[in-house]
Amino acid sequence: MRRTVPHFLSAAIAVPATLALALPATADTTEAEAQRLEEIAAFFSEAVVVSGPEVVDCTLSEGTQTRCFSITVKPEPIAYTPGPWCPTNISDDASKGGKWFGENELIDVDGSFVEHLDEFFGDDEWALYNPETGEIRVTDTLESCDGAARPDVAEEYQNYCVQCLPEYLDDGVSVTYVIPLEPQAASEVGRLDQGAGVAYNGVRLDASAPQEAIVAAHTIAPLDDCGGHVNLHVGYHYHAVTDCLPGAPVTDEQEAEEVASAQDAAVLDDATPIGIAMDGYLIYNRANSEGVVVDGLDDCNGHATEALGYHYHAGAEGSNAILACMTAQYGCALEDGDASCDASVRQGPPGAGPRPDGPPPEGRPAD
Repeated sequence: MRRTVPHFLSAAIAVPATLALALPATADTTEAEAQRLEEIAAFFSEAVVVSGPEVVDCTLSEGTQTRCFSITVKPEPIAYTPGPWCPTNISDDASKGGKWFGENELIDVDGSFVEHLDEFFGDDEWALYNPETGEIRVTDTLESCDGAARPDVAEEYQNYCVQCLPEYLDDGVSVTYVIPLEPQAASEVGRLDQGAGVAYNGVRLDASAPQEAIVAAHTIAPLDDCGGHVNLHVGYHYHAVTDCLPGAPVTDEQEAEEVASAQDAAVLDDATPIGIAMDGYLIYNRANSEGVVVDGLDDCNGHATEALGYHYHAGAEGSNAILACMTAQYGCALEDGDASCDASVRQGPPGAGPRPDGPPPEGRPAD
């Protein structure tokens, strides 16, 4: 099925008159908002949706009160099974392990990589395996995962390959994303307190992994081949965008054809949308449909085009930065789906990094 640019947040593309409203307007939801909800629901048609989308009142990162969409999803990709992450012996090939950050690319975490971590990092204290048996120390229980999958790694789990398995999570684990329906201007670029955004399959697009803290404890916390791993708070989440996210689905072929003429130039010259940022702008793949990496991006990995307006592109796979910052005010990622969103008072997670200095990058719309 053809994949095309979704209608919402792309003013240059008109909404077809044939689009049905499965989510009717209510006393608190305008007809335009109901139309937007229908488009958002289609965007997340490949996600495990618990509830929503619905329109809610929200307070963004700089205190602006506005209207957001709220959607609660489970961090469970439908198209593939997450993993593997840690090999168990230094004789294991790449099929038994995941990936780690290289120079703007992801590199294989196979047995040989673990064996030579001391050379990779230039530090003789790396010793994740038994030199007699080749067995690699892996966090293979819930308790060890809890002690190691954190910036302040427990001492007993240092010099381990760290992984948490999806089965360690409660069945009810979900995340509620509250994101502005229309991006709201910010006075300065924002840090990724709530992560970068959410992919069309419902998986969190996270901020940078706390790589320095992980390595300082002589641990390695591999991603799988799709750029994701698990923690006990938000479940499976991405720190890199790979070809496992080819682009958001279109569920109606006729609808796709009706907008194709308006979108062809944009898709060929740009890339395909893979998620929505926490400030409401779309996130696109790093490369366009011909495999050419999009250039001319601002400090937050965004730019504006005539066809698509302002939007982001995911960073290089090995950059440990899907986005570098937010150019507009952001909403909330909530572990408690019943909580209200006030991003102006929420604190960022460990490892989110410092807020970039200065005003929003050039090229981002003023409002």
